[in-house]
Amino acid sequence: MALQPWCWLEVLVTIWPDDYEGGWTLAQSVTRKGVGLHTGKQVEVRLSPTEKAGFHLSWINKTDAPITLSADQIRNSPLCTTLDLGEYRLSTVEHLFAALAGVGLTHVHFEVSGEEIPLLDGSSRCWIEAIQEVGILPTNTPPKKRPELHHPLLINRGQSLISAIPAKSFKLVGMIDFSYKAIGQQMLAIELNPKNFVKEIAPARTFGFIDQIEELKKSGLIKGGALDNALVCNGDSWLNPPLRFKDEPIRHKLLDLIGDLALVGFPKAQILVYRGSHALHADLAAALLKDCSPD
Repeated sequence: MALQPWCWLEVLVTIWPDDYEGGWTLAQSVTRKGVGLHTGKQVEVRLSPTEKAGFHLSWINKTDAPITLSADQIRNSPLCTTLDLGEYRLSTVEHLFAALAGVGLTHVHFEVSGEEIPLLDGSSRCWIEAIQEVGILPTNTPPKKRPELHHPLLINRGQSLISAIPAKSFKLVGMIDFSYKAIGQQMLAIELNPKNFVKEIAPARTFGFIDQIEELKKSGLIKGGALDNALVCNGDSWLNPPLRFKDEPIRHKLLDLIGDLALVGFPKAQILVYRGSHALHADLAAALLKDCSPD
């Protein structure tokens, strides 16, 4: 029997927009603190409303002017997505960006105290809870135009591939194929909107493999990883069940894709991704920047 999302989701879905067409910002500021996955350091993030379209970043206790974020700042880095901001870098942004864009927010100012976004529970759920805590409001200024895809795109990296074709709405099809029996082959198709993002995608947690942990630690990664912020696969089973969905891994893969496309904007397209990665998502984001024009 398929596992069902947690009951808190049934309350949240009533507050979200119906689609990604309008402009939305936070009603008030809200703060979350937590540990960075790779640095292992405590970080604070403060999300605030703004009437300026887009996502805008500044640092707590610094006087630098806010930086307006764009997709050309995205850099692929091991196991996460990083923003290259000249003097500064900010890593592991994908779960926060998935939450913001996934619920339809288009105007957000956020401040951070460190160089990595905290992992929290390994999904976008805690960010959704933070947004719901303060609520969202329609903006008085229009959002940035969504990209319109005029012809198909196909990109591959080795055995991994991602394609996009024009469509009337934002549709995702994800497929994964792991040799680990606990995961195996999984596929999920979804026509995305804020309500089903919250219900079907946001709670899905990041996952890793016990046989890779020591090597990653030797490489200076996952210093903040723990059983309460990531699913850990031990081949035939999970070290920290239960799963929130029977197919939680593919749902998290789509969460990462959503976060990695947040700065481009969700195209009116059907996107199919097989064995996705942050590097492959970055390739698609770059192609969308190059080949799409605003509608």
